[in-house]
Order: sequence, then C-alpha cells, then structure tokens
Amino acid sequence: MIPLFDVKTADAALRAELLEAAAGVLDSGRYILGPEVERFESEFARAVGAPYAVGVSDGTRGLQLALEAVGVGRGDEVILPAVTFIATATAVSALGARPIIADVSPESWTLDPQDFARRITARTRAVVPVHLYGWPADMDPILETAKRKGVKVVADCAQAHGALYKGKGVGALGHMGCYSFYPTKNLGAAGDAGMLTTGDPDLNEACRLLRNCGRKPGDKYLHARIAGHSRLDELQAAFLRVKLRKLDDWVARRRAVAARYREAFQGLPVGLPPDGTAGSRHAYHLFILRAPDRDNLSRSLAAAGIDTGVYYPVPVHLQPAYEFLGYTRGDFPVSEKACEEALAIPVHPALTDGDVDKVASAVRAFYKG
Repeated sequence: MIPLFDVKTADAALRAELLEAAAGVLDSGRYILGPEVERFESEFARAVGAPYAVGVSDGTRGLQLALEAVGVGRGDEVILPAVTFIATATAVSALGARPIIADVSPESWTLDPQDFARRITARTRAVVPVHLYGWPADMDPILETAKRKGVKVVADCAQAHGALYKGKGVGALGHMGCYSFYPTKNLGAAGDAGMLTTGDPDLNEACRLLRNCGRKPGDKYLHARIAGHSRLDELQAAFLRVKLRKLDDWVARRRAVAARYREAFQGLPVGLPPDGTAGSRHAYHLFILRAPDRDNLSRSLAAAGIDTGVYYPVPVHLQPAYEFLGYTRGDFPVSEKACEEALAIPVHPALTDGDVDKVASAVRAFYKG
C-alpha cells in the first residue's frame, strides 16, 4: 500500500540527528521553556519572515490563544470558512464567541473575500482565513476589508508550512499566524506542538503570558492575566529544530511530486489544485483531486494499493456540534460541493518517482476505463 502519509520513513532518515537532539535535552535537565524552545522560536520566525514566534502546546490551543490575544471574548463574532478542520471553529467557541460561517471561493476553496465582507457586523471581532491544504487564502482583499472594518486577522496556517502568498510566508500576514506541528504536517513533531507568529510586540507578549499561566518571563509567582498553560516542551522543540532544516527540501519534493501529477492528469475529467498564482506557492500538505465520483475513485485506488483521504466530508455549518448556529444544507453551496468532491492522494516527500507514477497510472486507468 502506498500510504497517504509516511512519517516513519521521514523520521528514520533523521534518526541519528533526532536521537542526538533528544540526548541534548536529557543532558540539559531543561524540559519546559528552555533554550531549545527559544532557539526554535527564533529559527521558525526567521523561516516564516515574522518578527516574533511563540511556541505552544498544539495548533488548536494556539489558535485559541491567538484569538484571545487579539481581544476575542464572550459575545463576539469570528468569521471563518465552512471548509476547514473543526478546530478552527472550536477555538472560537472555547472563548465564548460565536463562529460565523462564510463560503469559500470556487477556484481555491479558501475563504471567499466577498462573502467574508458581507458577513461583517458590529459584533465581528476577528476573521480566521484558512490556508487550506497548503494553498494560501487570497489575503490582500481580506486584509484590506479587515483593516477598513477594524477586524483582526488571525490566520490558520496549520497546513501551510512553507507556503507563500505573493512572496511572503503566510505566517507573516495579518495580526497573527497559527501553526500546528501534528506529526503528519509538512513540519511535524513527535507528538503535539504548535507555534504562533506575529509582527506585533504587544501580541507577542500577550501570547507569552497566555501560554504560561499569565506570568511574565522571570515572574514565577506574579500573574498578570488569567490563563492556563499551553507550552511547547523542550523535547519537541529540539526535534522540530532538526526537521526545520529539511523543510525547504521537503516542500520542494512535494512540489515536484505535484508537478508530476499535474502533467499526468491533463485532460482527465478531474479538477486539480491551484498553483503558482502571482508569486504564491502551494506547499502541498495535501494534493487534492476534485472528483464528482470521489467515492468510486477512492475505492478503485484502494484496490490498486493506494491510500487516499477525504478532507473534509462535512463542512463546519453541517456539523452536529454546530446545529445551534441555525445553518442548513444549501447555505454554502461552494463549500458543500468541495466537501463532496475533495480526495487527497499521496504527495509526501518519501514517495519515489515510481510510487508517483503508480498513483498517476491508477487515476488515469479509472477515468480511461
């Protein structure tokens, strides 16, 4: 079986470096908010192009902290796209705020800037554009509208390590960027981990307080804010420092695999991901085929020994947990179509050219009969 993800192979190639990094942490005796976290924050900020980076326990909690830092609270509204992982919405709900759903653009399946603008009210505090599957949301019109309306922009970058929007790292756009280092991400930890990026020194300080029981650095028993702890630990930071050095090469390989697919799929009745628009770069966390006959294609590929995945079968507005929002089927037609057609095929760096050709041949065989 050609797997959709292959974390084991990627980590095996770095085994000696990862073990050395782990030994360094064990030898130091520093396990929480030590030098490995500080170094990784600095290195990741530089890689993204943001002045500040704050390591946190995971991407979901990080998104909640970022929203809290920009002032989202009970009774506020936060606009987000219907096509995303549920955590984009639950981070809003955890603060007592209300998720307001918007449709996605038919070309990119990221937040539709015009629908975002239509849904702004006097209670809108923030918007969460999602850089979906590794492709950047169309940020210029989103940022322009948000600035004009006084709305904070907190981007969900969980699938966009290495993605660029008009030459800029996606985590350097808006008020804050929120990354996940879940093991299957382009840059994955050996467990849960996350990072917040920002250009605002006040937001940087706020996030450092919120991740560590409201304490300023050096104030062990003085708490400036009511907060829990959501800290990135030293061991994960040490692992991620090793892997960060490989990120550009991994993204380049993902893009090479994607290019091979794109050439092989020309002429087939299947939609392909956007790529290379106005200096933007797809990081290909996922390679998504737009297939009206998705389920049959998935079964055919499984029979050929190829793993696939559906991201995401149910849009946020139709999730049982959000029934109380009052949305119904048909409210967001582009999003609903996306959730019915999206099928991920393997695109990870461990694929050989032979693997890629096997996947491509199986897809072509399904459509050519």
